Amino acid sequence: MANGKRPRSSRRTASSRKAGTTDNPDKVGKAAARQNGSTSGSGSAARGSAARRYDDERRLTGGSRGGDNAGGGAGRDRRGGYGGSGFRALSNPLWCYHGFRIAVIALTCFGVIMVFSSSAVTMISLGVSPWKQAITQGVYCVLGFVLGIAAMHVPVAAYRRFGFLFLCFAIALQLVTLTPLGVSVNGNSGWIGIPGVFTMQPAEVVKLALCVWMPTAMESSTRRYAAEGLKAYALPSGMFAACLLAVMAGKDLGTAMILVFIGAAALLVGGFPLRWFGGIAALLVVFIAAFVVTSPNRMKRILAAYQPCSANDVADVCYQAIHAKYAMGSGGLLGVGIGNSREKWNYLPEAHNDFIFAIIGEETGFLGAVMVIVLFAIVGWCLICVALQTQKRYVSMVLVCIAVWLVGQGLVNIMVVIGLLPVMGVPLPFVSAGGSSLIMCLVAAGVGASMMRAQPQISAGTSALNA
Repeated sequence: MANGKRPRSSRRTASSRKAGTTDNPDKVGKAAARQNGSTSGSGSAARGSAARRYDDERRLTGGSRGGDNAGGGAGRDRRGGYGGSGFRALSNPLWCYHGFRIAVIALTCFGVIMVFSSSAVTMISLGVSPWKQAITQGVYCVLGFVLGIAAMHVPVAAYRRFGFLFLCFAIALQLVTLTPLGVSVNGNSGWIGIPGVFTMQPAEVVKLALCVWMPTAMESSTRRYAAEGLKAYALPSGMFAACLLAVMAGKDLGTAMILVFIGAAALLVGGFPLRWFGGIAALLVVFIAAFVVTSPNRMKRILAAYQPCSANDVADVCYQAIHAKYAMGSGGLLGVGIGNSREKWNYLPEAHNDFIFAIIGEETGFLGAVMVIVLFAIVGWCLICVALQTQKRYVSMVLVCIAVWLVGQGLVNIMVVIGLLPVMGVPLPFVSAGGSSLIMCLVAAGVGASMMRAQPQISAGTSALNA
């Protein structure tokens, strides 16, 4: 140091001075980063733009930044497809959206075919064209698809805003069944219209109205619960009770059961206190039990489902259930072929309506019956998957309610056909003959699709596909 020179190790090299750093590796790295940032602004902007596009793409497909390298994730794969690979693809929102729509279309189209197959003989025996029921079902199918597509494009805010008016209209329509305009079918006064010309079942409208309005009411009630206590839930509970009483006044226990499923789902998902929920459930059980006990016909049907039928019951209350089992049992693995059912030759009552699943089992066999069950499982899976992933609570609750309605009603119908539940008038959604059920189920599917499109990944994905 006496000669005024620095040691070589402490001198800055020409490259160090050019970079404006010392030989310290950390400092060199930071200085290099500053130098690169200052000398290549356009390149950094380009990289930033590319990174933003990459993030947008990953957000659209529901994946993570590391998903492609790890081979997992639900984002766009190397071939350009959506959903990644493996089990994760089944929970991808965009896949669920399209899978839900495909399952609904498949069930509906298959239903029209089976309605024709199961009703042709009955129509001939009535002296009309064998195509009559199938053409009618086809008209309802087209009308339902049109209304379902319209419902799919209604914004979520409109459902929230007009849900209460929709519910009031549905209850008023259901009460019309108790007037002279009401039509009684098999002892149930649940229809309105002109017999033989036009009839509709207002309870199907009530189901959809509950699915749309109850989540809005539960959101508001949950926010007010801390300040008001249990009375915050007075409005949703009261309106639900009004719907239930209006339907049960027409002695339609099967439809009332589906309404209970929908209401229970809305209360549970909406945050209703569990300690009170159990009490309400107990009251409902007592009320329904009293409703059943007071009707000898209902008691006979329930007892016939869970005990051996007597000789007199075989030709009476057990007749329909027994022939449904004959149809299911004769189908085997592959069935007897579409159009070749024996039970539809006026042996099985309501073969094209509430008991169409028995004809499906007979004509398409075990594989056809399982196919229908799998399609309903896809409908429920897709609705629940999107409901669990969306950040909007109202959307989530509506999707859960629709899933409980469609899949729950389908499960009840199938359990009735195979003898696990007593006979009750519950149609198979999308499949059974009947305009009210088919149209409202398709509209409900449209409402579900509208709710799904409120999910960011689905909204971005469908916008990209439409573009």
